[in-house]
Amino acid sequence: MNYKIEGAIRKNKKSFIICAILWLILVIVFVAPFSYSSFEASVGGKFSLEIFMEQISTNITNPFGSLGGIFTTEGAMHNFVSLLLGFTIFYLVVFFIGFAKSAPKNEYTDFEHGSSDWSQRGEQYQILSKNKGIILAEDNYLPLDKRGNVNVLVVGRIWFW
Repeated sequence: MNYKIEGAIRKNKKSFIICAILWLILVIVFVAPFSYSSFEASVGGKFSLEIFMEQISTNITNPFGSLGGIFTTEGAMHNFVSLLLGFTIFYLVVFFIGFAKSAPKNEYTDFEHGSSDWSQRGEQYQILSKNKGIILAEDNYLPLDKRGNVNVLVVGRIWFW
């Protein structure tokens, strides 16, 4: 299971930064204006859709003004924090679904077929030799004095001119 998390992190290093920047942009451009517009539309205790539609168009075109209004107007911060919390939870759920989908399907994903990457810390030398025998790959030889099956299948083509 650990290889899935490590593989997903290795594969998505750039995506983490991009997702964090996208979250920040969405908070500034959409969440703050929506929050401030809904606060202004419900000042009288009752929500007015007409006021909300007028304010949302104004606040989206001036997102930093609405963000400043949230911090200066009393009571608007509570509305912003609750909407920000809901948006962040939704964003994290979508992010972790994408992160889980990008995890490798098995331990050998992205390994070159036919390479010696399947072995770690010299465990291939329990079967193979480091020094002499039939060449399989760089520093990997099939020993001739090995007991048992020493058949070799060579896949590829012969180049000659």
